[in-house]
Amino acid sequence: MGAVVVDDAPSGVKAPDGGWGWAVLFGGFVITGFSYAFPKAVSVFFKELIREFGVGYSDTAWISSILLAMLYGTGPLCSMCVNWFGCRPVMLVGGLFASLGMVTASFCTSIIQLYLTAGVITGLGLALNFQPSLIMLNRYFDKRRPLANGLAAAGSPVFLCTLSPLGQILQHEYGWRGGFLILGGMLLNCCVCGALMRPLEPPKKSEAAKELTEKKTKKKLLDFSVFKDVGFLVYTVAASIMVLGLFVPPVFVVSYAKDLGYPDTKSAFLLSILGFVDIFARPICGVVAGLKWVRPRCVYLFSFAMIFNGFTDLMGSMSTNYGGLAVFCIFFGISYGMVGALQFEVLMAIVGTQKFSSAIGLVLLAEALAVLIGPPSAGKLLDATGRYMFVFIIAGVEVVTSALVMALGNFFCVKKKSEVPQTKEEAAEREELNKSEDKTPEDAKVDSIEVEQFLKDEPEKNGEVVTNPETCV
Repeated sequence: MGAVVVDDAPSGVKAPDGGWGWAVLFGGFVITGFSYAFPKAVSVFFKELIREFGVGYSDTAWISSILLAMLYGTGPLCSMCVNWFGCRPVMLVGGLFASLGMVTASFCTSIIQLYLTAGVITGLGLALNFQPSLIMLNRYFDKRRPLANGLAAAGSPVFLCTLSPLGQILQHEYGWRGGFLILGGMLLNCCVCGALMRPLEPPKKSEAAKELTEKKTKKKLLDFSVFKDVGFLVYTVAASIMVLGLFVPPVFVVSYAKDLGYPDTKSAFLLSILGFVDIFARPICGVVAGLKWVRPRCVYLFSFAMIFNGFTDLMGSMSTNYGGLAVFCIFFGISYGMVGALQFEVLMAIVGTQKFSSAIGLVLLAEALAVLIGPPSAGKLLDATGRYMFVFIIAGVEVVTSALVMALGNFFCVKKKSEVPQTKEEAAEREELNKSEDKTPEDAKVDSIEVEQFLKDEPEKNGEVVTNPETCV
């Protein structure tokens, strides 16, 4: 791949941790809601699609599967687009794609056409919005980043509780074609959220600093050097195992209740319980993760959240009545919210701001296969055994295994991150600046103010005390 100028976090820019960052957070909240809730919300139209096209439920279920596959599987493509064009343009185009896919789907005459429009085109549009929103959130927040991630992640349960009932109303009033058309119009709000993603502007630097920055700006479209980071490898393996079982219980809990003899409306209410608890669990977990003592150990909090989720699945497998399933949904909502709030916060902490745009794409690609394998394989296990208990047990074992991989891998294989690479870069910058100071007295007077300002910007970024040119003399 050729070298290009990437849209990376500008050197010397301190994360605002507020200000316009709250607008960016709101945009991330909306994008996360659409990205995760939309594949589930579309499922309310499946019965009408089955009657319209004379297909089976498994045929219509491929629409949601393709949406999720595009969201996860196009991770590297999104990373390259962000590195080439920047976050805002990519999100604007993604919003147009997401809307165009649903609007076009309203005119489809076959299920294959729906796969292409509502599945591929809309899925690609959502993917082009989801990943850049996480990248911008990482750039705008530092000290408050765990809280920001928790609040943005809360968009998923909020939109799930909103879009599913809305889809039922639209289907009843306008049919599936009218419903798809209106949902396509709603997805244009992704463009509004993309417009909120204002790039951070770097401070003014001296000529020496500018030359050094220009030398560094040429990077690859996709930074594969993240694979040299053992922490990233541990995270990728653990996250891939986790995804195998994480999404299985929400898919089967309603069917579990129906199998026990409870009516459809009462069974569906279990998801409302889960979503309501999830709404509050994510921001609360973000607050806890931002505490001074907890944040350096955030990876172990993430491991605890996964163990909590896995054991909840194991306990839920023994439920024999509606009360047991309701209690399961409460605890699953808490643990699921914790995982949702921490998964990208931990990745940001492992790889840092500069490599996050490439790392998130590669992680999502690794998870894509697990997302497609998890629920279908659980369905085959259910067909073979006829018992939901085994489905929940397998899901719990997979999530607990991922937690052990994450915790033990970090404890034994990952050493404390050295700050040497960052220090070397800073040393190189300062060396260039020192050379610029070794000029004639006349030239030094002209540049001294700019150099001093640059050196003052660096301590704000790194939290170090650096002497200014006057005290160095």
